[in-house]
Amino acid sequence: MIQDELPIATFAAPAGARELCIGEHGTDPALDHPLDVQIFHIRMASSARHREAASLLIRKMYGWRGYAFEPNRFHEAIKITLYAETGGMLVGTMSLCLDSEVQLPADDNFGDKLALLRAQGRRLCEPSRLAIDKGVSKRVFASLIHISYIYARNIHRYSDYVIEVNPRHVMFYQRMLGFQDFGAERECSRVGAPAVLLRLPLEQMGEQIARWGGLMEQHGEERSFYPYFFASTDEPGITARLIAGLN
Repeated sequence: MIQDELPIATFAAPAGARELCIGEHGTDPALDHPLDVQIFHIRMASSARHREAASLLIRKMYGWRGYAFEPNRFHEAIKITLYAETGGMLVGTMSLCLDSEVQLPADDNFGDKLALLRAQGRRLCEPSRLAIDKGVSKRVFASLIHISYIYARNIHRYSDYVIEVNPRHVMFYQRMLGFQDFGAERECSRVGAPAVLLRLPLEQMGEQIARWGGLMEQHGEERSFYPYFFASTDEPGITARLIAGLN
């Protein structure tokens, strides 16, 4: 069971929502939760036990897609790890790396591209180790990303997300979050698969959150994930709980 400290955010979502499986189509209905509604909590992985549970989910999802996973590599760069749980079971996780003297995981394969942004005075951070269990509501993905955004921009004043993704997932991140191409395909040594570098200025993300956040099914024709983010009016409370959890 994974539920100790107070959550950063809590929300309800329909169970058995098979609408999010990045780069895949369809999941086994037997994997769905039997309840009609699930309550999800987003927390920080503040103990070794939580971090190990997050690593287990990452290994599971990476292995399912045929990727390698090196759990201890680049641990110096990781500044926060978030996880989502429901019913005491961990169903989603992501880490956020903040640029520093140890640089970012993406420097291993795209250091020349990141150097261009640093030369412009951009402050970079990299979402990494993202894993969402199959059959989980899209709100889990949106909430993890939104809280990482709050941590990066509202608390630490970073300016850009950069991510490495498999080429077949590029369209997903472009369409659903507004990422832009920033580096042609190269081999990612960490997972043994090709990768493309994408970039998203956090100012642009903030504009989309302000416009669409919290609307969910009321969003009309908007097809991105931003309606499933929290409303921008929720950000001060989430920011305060993040800061309290860090202290």
